[in-house]
Amino acid sequence: MKIICLIKFIPDVDNFTYDYEKNVLVRENVKLLLNPEDACALAFALRIKQKNVETFVEIVSMAPQSTIPLIEDLLRLNVDKATLISDKLYGGSDTYVTSKIIAKYLIKEEYDFILTGSHSLDGDTAHIPSQIAEMLQISQLSNIVKVYEESLENDSVIVLVDCEKKQSKYEMVLPSVLSIGRDSKYKLPFVKYKDLELNVRDRISVITNKKLEFLQDEVGIKGSLTKVNRTFTRKLYKKDKVVVHNDDEGIEVVYKFLKAKGFV
Repeated sequence: MKIICLIKFIPDVDNFTYDYEKNVLVRENVKLLLNPEDACALAFALRIKQKNVETFVEIVSMAPQSTIPLIEDLLRLNVDKATLISDKLYGGSDTYVTSKIIAKYLIKEEYDFILTGSHSLDGDTAHIPSQIAEMLQISQLSNIVKVYEESLENDSVIVLVDCEKKQSKYEMVLPSVLSIGRDSKYKLPFVKYKDLELNVRDRISVITNKKLEFLQDEVGIKGSLTKVNRTFTRKLYKKDKVVVHNDDEGIEVVYKFLKAKGFV
């Protein structure tokens, strides 16, 4: 079995840089973290590999080459291969162009299924998993909280999906894109002490536009369909706190507040 995990490194939300002229997040030379839901997806892949040692796990990421040390740490968790798609031409790509770039790499690859997170903290559009599936012409589901591992022995898989008010089971024909949600219980293990300094550089392949062969106007800001009108830094204001007692006067204050907000 071969599993491909699409992962994304996101800027530290407490310390990020924004290019207001180009309207893009700066990802070079800033502290980056593995997107939490992508970590859940990779954790599930490693869980399968632990139970079946013949399972091959590849991680694929579109990111600056400065993320290589972070990728090396993931390889030390027993990931078999990492593919880094990285080219300066791709800087500023929106979700559509990003999906197009990643899909062009994946379309020539063999796999049983693809794992992703459902959302990323730095954008939260949830566009990329479904767009990639559309381009690969395979099925996709988001907000998966559980994959029934025993069902993977067939040509389909059964998953449990969080549908806001309830959880529902679905059966999907493989290959598919399975997007793991934040409420799943899959957690990445720690790197074993003996593997902390393990040399894994030979397991990393860097793919540039020389191989993917996009025209300059097809990628980056020029090729993106999303056009940002303007950006601004949100100002936070301190709100006055109102303390009421559990008496007629307090109840009246709460009632008026709820009525003004449209709750009653």
